[in-house]
Amino acid sequence: MSEIIEETAAPKKRGLVKILAFTGGALVLVAGGVGGGLYATGYFPRGAAHGVAEAPGPKLVPKAEQKRFTAGGEGAHDAGAAPPAGEGGDRYASNYYALDKEFTSNLQDSVHFIQIGLAVSTPYDDTVIDNIKTNEIAVRSSILMALGDTTEEQVFSTAGKKLLQARLAKAINATLKEKEGFGGVGNVYFTNFVVQ
Repeated sequence: MSEIIEETAAPKKRGLVKILAFTGGALVLVAGGVGGGLYATGYFPRGAAHGVAEAPGPKLVPKAEQKRFTAGGEGAHDAGAAPPAGEGGDRYASNYYALDKEFTSNLQDSVHFIQIGLAVSTPYDDTVIDNIKTNEIAVRSSILMALGDTTEEQVFSTAGKKLLQARLAKAINATLKEKEGFGGVGNVYFTNFVVQ
């Protein structure tokens, strides 16, 4: 009689195991579906799946992705067009932005004044340019302050103008770092330069 009891208990255990396995499998499928749906909708950052989160802030733009001018009209650019063949050059693209208004300032200890037009370049994406546009008043002020500290001797020599370019880039970057936490301006270029 003990044999009969053992035979009837075994099927109950197998049935319980099957129910638990089915329920566990269903839970895994549902959780996977919910997680996949959340990932697809952007709930999780894309880099998080690989254990690497994207760094916040501007991104360096490779030379191959530089915006290139095309003959399609004024302001037409072709992003991603193949760069010209050749050796050397910068590793990253140059993103240029010309400030709209010119700058006029007295020279330090002089009766002369300077009037310049400026453009900046950055190897980063449009984030740096957007930061300049957002903080234009503060950027313009820092440029005018740097121009006010310029001597007459500096503006009449090429070496002095190069030093002025470096000081202006430093002033712009300092302002952007203060306001946005990141500078990013690589060079400053004169689009107009008059001393009177």
